[in-house]
Amino acid sequence: MTSAVAHKAQASDIATQIMHAMRSMGVAAIPRNYQLFYEAYIGTNPALTRELSLFALRAPRQEELDALAASHLGHNGAALVERAQSRLQGELDALLTLLRQEHASLETYNRLLGETASRISAKSTLSVDLLRNVIDILAAATDETLANGEKTAEGVAHHSQEMEEVRRELDEYKRIANTDSLTRLANRRAFDERLAAIYDEPMQLPVTALVLADIDNFKRINDTHGHPVGDKILASVGAIIRSSLARDMFVARTGGEEFAVILEHKTPEEVMAICERIRRALESRPFRNSRTGVDYGPVTASIGFAMGSQAADPGELYVRSDIALYCAKHGGKNRTVLFEDGMRKEYSGKGWLIYQQ
Repeated sequence: MTSAVAHKAQASDIATQIMHAMRSMGVAAIPRNYQLFYEAYIGTNPALTRELSLFALRAPRQEELDALAASHLGHNGAALVERAQSRLQGELDALLTLLRQEHASLETYNRLLGETASRISAKSTLSVDLLRNVIDILAAATDETLANGEKTAEGVAHHSQEMEEVRRELDEYKRIANTDSLTRLANRRAFDERLAAIYDEPMQLPVTALVLADIDNFKRINDTHGHPVGDKILASVGAIIRSSLARDMFVARTGGEEFAVILEHKTPEEVMAICERIRRALESRPFRNSRTGVDYGPVTASIGFAMGSQAADPGELYVRSDIALYCAKHGGKNRTVLFEDGMRKEYSGKGWLIYQQ
């Protein structure tokens, strides 16, 4: 099975699980509900997952689901797309009407030219009055046709601008849909797409790495200080990771307290150096409440990574990076580990991984 086929099969399996969960809860299988359940499934928004689980004993009403989406996703994506599609369809219809009118105007003008040519050809002699009449008719028809053409050009320009605005709205929706609302990093959806694209360029695999970083003892932080504090720490960790990387490096929050970085054109030694820079930045950063002075203790992260050439497809690369992360956790935490083949024996895998094999 090729990597592209494997990726599609895995994505299809996720979709099947989400649709099954929606059906079992009596939820309508419409795009905006699927998006809500997808976000809950991948775990990037723990609060959403918790609130959605409260409906396990009864079917939620659509307005309740829409309220959850507005609260946790920060936008009504389906409504935005529907509105944009409606506007786009309206602009296309108006543009087609203009073009049809222009086509009809040109046909009328061409028919007039043909009829005039026939009248002239039928006359053996041409009088001054006939020529003046013909010239007047053609001049008026030409002026009208040119005026219609100008109106059509203005209309086309106007509707083109409107369609460009719709395109910008859709681009903005795509950006929002691919952004984690808590950390403002790329989310799991964007990460899935980027990870799959790694294997589109086989020659780059030896210098491409997938890095997974997981906050150490995060459950204890949540249990001790509460989820609002945990959310603030997640946002801070995301900002520290982002600031430790070049602007063109891809970083995402992939679920819960896990982050992913995709590094390109880097040797394993360079990847290790970047990971260590992230790790040291986190362990040296104080995490305390500036208002109350409460110290939340040191926040560290375990990091694991694998090179693209160490795996046959995106799924295997994810698993091997996660194996390295597992070894970093079980080797004492707050450390960076590069995947090696001998690590496989100790690894059992996480059940929630999208790329689980």
